[in-house]
Amino acid sequence: MTLTAPETERELRLTIVVHGRPAPQGSKKYAGHRRNSASGRVSAVLVEQSKRVKPWRALVTAATRQALATAPGVFPLDGPLGAEIVFTVRKPASAPKRRRTWPTTRDSGDLDKLLRSTFDGIADAQAVVDDSRIIRVTATKAFPNEHPEALTEPGAIIRLYTLPGATA
Repeated sequence: MTLTAPETERELRLTIVVHGRPAPQGSKKYAGHRRNSASGRVSAVLVEQSKRVKPWRALVTAATRQALATAPGVFPLDGPLGAEIVFTVRKPASAPKRRRTWPTTRDSGDLDKLLRSTFDGIADAQAVVDDSRIIRVTATKAFPNEHPEALTEPGAIIRLYTLPGATA
């Protein structure tokens, strides 16, 4: 019994192109304690460690809204969704120029954290009911022009698909 649907059964619903430096979301740093005025409880204050997250999410949200303006169909998308994303990250100046290299440094970001910030930006634009609807993901990090779908500058190409059984 096959649990995954053939690729031909999915339907491309939205293509989003984001220009800007992708930023990972998820690493928090301790910023002290505060007392909740309603309950009186004291709790730790955790803040996002990367200053690049808010600008990246804003770029994703703006690019998603722009894509929605010209996309046919009903939004926000609901039901089981798939996503394909190619993140184009900046190439270090020290990287070899004449051969293919891979974005495996900390500067390029953890793929799971890049997905988190990107999915939140898509949800903020109301392209999907909730990013928990995305059940299948293919994600790639690449340097500019070193992958067939890499951009010439940092950014991302995002494709959202409805999967069999989806409701619009």
